[in-house]
Amino acid sequence: MNNKNKVTEKKFDTVKIFRVIKEEISKDLVGKSAEQIMEYLKVNSLK
Repeated sequence: MNNKNKVTEKKFDTVKIFRVIKEEISKDLVGKSAEQIMEYLKVNSLK
């Protein structure tokens, strides 16, 4: 059996999703001060 050529379709691409999330956060933080960024992180961080 040759398993090297077997390609499986990903149902969830972690790298792609993480990249999208990072880009959204970057857009939200553009032009904000350090204090505003800290407040953003407090409000939007996972608990």
